[in-house]
Amino acid sequence: MKSALALFGFFAATFAAAGTGALFSPGAWYEALNKPSWTPPNIVFPLVWTSLYILMALAAWNVWRRGGWRARALPLALFLIQLVFNAAWSWLFFGQHRIDLALLDLIVLWVLVAATAIAFWKASALSGALLVPYLAWASFAGALNYSIWRLNS
Repeated sequence: MKSALALFGFFAATFAAAGTGALFSPGAWYEALNKPSWTPPNIVFPLVWTSLYILMALAAWNVWRRGGWRARALPLALFLIQLVFNAAWSWLFFGQHRIDLALLDLIVLWVLVAATAIAFWKASALSGALLVPYLAWASFAGALNYSIWRLNS
């Protein structure tokens, strides 16, 4: 029962962060921006992010299973902090139209995801590995954010 509640909690936390994407969607402003030719079609983003949020929740739950909050305070705190920066990106980029601040947020997010992956890996190689696609996508997103910023400044 406790494990099921924890799993639900990690899914709720990750999808709460995902909810900012729904609150601050691309819209006409994003469509009007100059974007690099390698920008994926809009449908790719929700598909990728949904998969990543599932992997993230499972990774965090698996770390939690190896000792709970007391034993795994640092990796789980890093996980929650990176979720805040993850959620902030949509607000900055789509909500505030601040491509520059979104890029700074993404740089911090990338560092936090890398730190979380390392901390998760120490608790469970599987959990660390589950964050590798997230780190790869954050790298791609950073390159895309940077390119959009350069093309529109």
